[in-house]
Amino acid sequence: MHRFHCSLRQLALMLAMVVTSPGMAADVLRVLAWPGYADPDVVEVFERRTDSRVEVTVIDSDESLWRRANGDGPTSFDVFAVNTAELQRYIRQGLVLPIDTAALSNRSRQLPRFRDLDNIPGIVHDGKAYAIPYTYAEMGLIYDRRQFETAPDSINVLWDPRYRGRILTYDGGAHSFSLAAQSLGLPSLFQLREQDWPAAVERLIALRRNVLSFYTQPQESADMFIRLRAALLFANFGSQQLQLLRAAGADVGYAIPREGALAWLDCWAIHRNSKNRGLATAWINYLLEEGPGAVLNNRQGLSSTTRPASSSGNEDRLIWLEPVESAELRNQLWGRIMSGDRASRVLAP
Repeated sequence: MHRFHCSLRQLALMLAMVVTSPGMAADVLRVLAWPGYADPDVVEVFERRTDSRVEVTVIDSDESLWRRANGDGPTSFDVFAVNTAELQRYIRQGLVLPIDTAALSNRSRQLPRFRDLDNIPGIVHDGKAYAIPYTYAEMGLIYDRRQFETAPDSINVLWDPRYRGRILTYDGGAHSFSLAAQSLGLPSLFQLREQDWPAAVERLIALRRNVLSFYTQPQESADMFIRLRAALLFANFGSQQLQLLRAAGADVGYAIPREGALAWLDCWAIHRNSKNRGLATAWINYLLEEGPGAVLNNRQGLSSTTRPASSSGNEDRLIWLEPVESAELRNQLWGRIMSGDRASRVLAP
């Protein structure tokens, strides 16, 4: 009887260990984020506090984010980071849920301009907020000081034949067509007219011929810049890339074109397939604290919505991203351009 009694006790202990085993009983939060938005140490603090497990998937382009957002089953997720311009198509497709702003106590830490959601285009619809601002940056020009006597001052330096084969730029259709429109002096960078497409396509074909290579990730761009001895980098991720290069010992400068710099404001949004809306809300609230904000500023070189922008002196030259006339068309044409097609074939039906 004594031996049987001990076996029962051991069995009870084993069952308790199984039930309370980390990773089995804990809630799971599925996060889709850009590089540097959910570093392991930041995630670990949240997991300890909430007794949860966070699964982070890192994306590298607006288009890959869009594809994941439209996925079902194992590809679904709870919370994701998206810029305000892209957010509009998620709202139109019913892919995001309204956010309970009253549950976000740390919004009081945000700068006034980011607390006032009604005055940030695209966030509030029918009186409901669908995203919370998190971080922002402008897309400036990073240049090798050894290869430039003076800092570049125009976006047209990307097409300058003097630097042919020494330029790196971002692989993305939406932003590339906005750059082409800016270079051509078109009236809108985000709403191209029918008559604008041929010139924009020709301009991007010329860009493809002038650059050395294209990148999608911040770290990738820094590695390529150093390894390939590039002279110029169009910084889609802005100051984040500048910090990476300087940390690697590169002698680089940073310039805002006289025509202005495209700028993005990334927000956190909750996906309609979220299995734990409360945990997703807690994640957003947590990232507005001092700790995650300091990581974003000091480690990633990015501005947060709780601290003044490092580039505040350039804010009059920032061109905030707006929804484009057709992200699908821009990406389709960009794919043809990158494949080496001539203008006539790029624009063919």
